[in-house]
Order: sequence, then structure tokens, then C-alpha cells
Amino acid sequence: MTKAEGGCACGAVRYALRAKPIIVHACHCTDCQRITGTAFVLNAWIERDQVELLSGEPVSFRFTDGGRNSCVYFCSKCGTYVWTDYRPGFWFVRVGTLDDPKQFKPDMHIFTRSKQPWLTLPEGVPAFEEYYDRDQVWPVESLARFAAVVG
Repeated sequence: MTKAEGGCACGAVRYALRAKPIIVHACHCTDCQRITGTAFVLNAWIERDQVELLSGEPVSFRFTDGGRNSCVYFCSKCGTYVWTDYRPGFWFVRVGTLDDPKQFKPDMHIFTRSKQPWLTLPEGVPAFEEYYDRDQVWPVESLARFAAVVG
């Protein structure tokens, strides 16, 4: 994979992915809808050490209410969310912040129980009402990369 680069809307924060994502989720949960201000978020799940910060320094906000313990990172100048920390050792990079976001389509749709009713999901892409059993769904290579980080 050639390095995929991206950044915030104003260009202050720039980053590069040094590997392809482990998996790409289209998440339709109400938290993602609220945070992004749209119907769903497209997250590229990748190891933190595979995201190279090229410029800028994202600031963060930690959600700790309602069972959440995630931290969102965004540009302090324009407010663009670039990634989220849902799980130690990984970033969930907002695919829409990539210079070429069409290179990573969703591998699956999650939390579709709260998807917007006017949105039709594409045929042939797995969809789950909530989350799923990673061991049953992920490719072997993705499971190995995950295990290498979490032990």
C-alpha cells in the first residue's frame, strides 16, 4: 500500500497511514451520528504506530458518561475530528479526512438498529444490529494484527 495521507479541513493537522486499515466500519450508533453531525461515521481501525503525524497536534476530548470511555481527537483550529481512541493501541481514523477517502469502503455496517430509516445499505456488505463477534467476522490477517497489539 502506498501511504494514504489525510488531515483536517484547514490543513493544520496532517497524518499518514503506514499500513492499510485492519478493518473499516460504517458505524450507525447514535453517538457517532451526534459527534459527526450526519447519519454514520466511516472509521478505519488501525494500529496507533501505523499512523504518522506529519504536522500539527490534535487536541482531545474524553467522553466518560453513559458507559463510554472514548477520546476524540480534532484540530484545535478548525475542529475537524481526525480519529478516535476507542481501544488502547489503536486509532479509529475518520475515512472522510483522507485526501482520497474512496480508497477505503466499509467492510461492514455496525449498530444498524439506530441507522437512519431513509438510508439503504448496500447489498453484499455485512450489517449488524449491534456489534459482532470479531473472531467470526474478521479475516485471519486482521485478527493477527489485532492480537499483536493486545497480546
